[in-house]
Amino acid sequence: MVLRTAETLLIASLGGVAFTLIGFPAGLISGSLLGVAAAALLGRPLMVPRQFSRVISVLVGISLGAVVTPETLKGLAAFPVSIAVLAVATICMTLATTSYLRFVHQWDWQTALFGASPGALAQVMVLAADYGADMRKIAIVQVMRVVVLTIGLPSGLAYFGLTATGAFLPRSSAGIASFTELAILIAVSTVTALVLMRLRLPGGLMFGAMLGSGVLHGAGFIDAVLPWWVAAAAVIGIGAVTGSRFANTDPLTLLRYLGAALGSFAVAISVASAFVLLLTTMLPVRIADVVVAFSPGAQDTMMVLALALHLDPIFVGAHHLSRYILVSLSIPLLARWLGPPAPPPVIERRPAERPTIED
Repeated sequence: MVLRTAETLLIASLGGVAFTLIGFPAGLISGSLLGVAAAALLGRPLMVPRQFSRVISVLVGISLGAVVTPETLKGLAAFPVSIAVLAVATICMTLATTSYLRFVHQWDWQTALFGASPGALAQVMVLAADYGADMRKIAIVQVMRVVVLTIGLPSGLAYFGLTATGAFLPRSSAGIASFTELAILIAVSTVTALVLMRLRLPGGLMFGAMLGSGVLHGAGFIDAVLPWWVAAAAVIGIGAVTGSRFANTDPLTLLRYLGAALGSFAVAISVASAFVLLLTTMLPVRIADVVVAFSPGAQDTMMVLALALHLDPIFVGAHHLSRYILVSLSIPLLARWLGPPAPPPVIERRPAERPTIED
């Protein structure tokens, strides 16, 4: 396990550094994700242990909260309206993508629904297993959507000049913060992360760490930030975790479902774009913030993109958490409406043969 983890992180680091050196937007996460995914598809047994990924989530959460300022909190007034628009967008996105997979690729309704779900992958896969849906199709479509978003969003936003430039993280006024402030930051953020995880809040580790760090920085209690190399390593780690999901995936199987993955992504992003345009005409919000907040990707990856692209992580995080809750509540109801779970396979047991006496 140690060697496999080390190989995964080495490949992720090389990919992240390479993409950064060539000037690719959000190169650390895009390069690490693509490098690990490519190596996994080539047959390398890559993995990131769960405990290690939890540490990564806490570190990313601390980095996200470090960009919070009192001025950032003034934008909270716009959240109720934008979250309401997001709810409608999520419903339309799910219905449109489900219909596409059902009628264009001839998937059954439940498999199409689980493949169309914008987020909440862990819950979706559990439901898919209960309903006897094709989990291989669903996993490929869902993970491919995250990969395309992670690589495509930074390029698209940079092309239209919608991303900011500057340091990867806000720097302390005193350079590297004092050990005492840094220790307080890590301790408070870790405690809040563990509390939210115990409360089973979705993404609790990352959101909890971001909450603790955000309160400390937003209230002006501390000026400490994680050293840049720690934050960069955490971002690379998120890319490694996402890319390692392609482990044990046959490249031919991936190609078989590539059309469904790209087609469903195109449908979902088209619906999301329409609602992004609607919201940006209604409220004075930054287009880049709304684009990442409304993108149908995994919440941890989208929040890291917000950090890497110098966007508002509070705005992005609040919207992805809201959509996670909506999806987690609505998908089980829709799946039940579409039909009951498939019955478990019946295992026939042959009666024990009686021994015969040969003459």
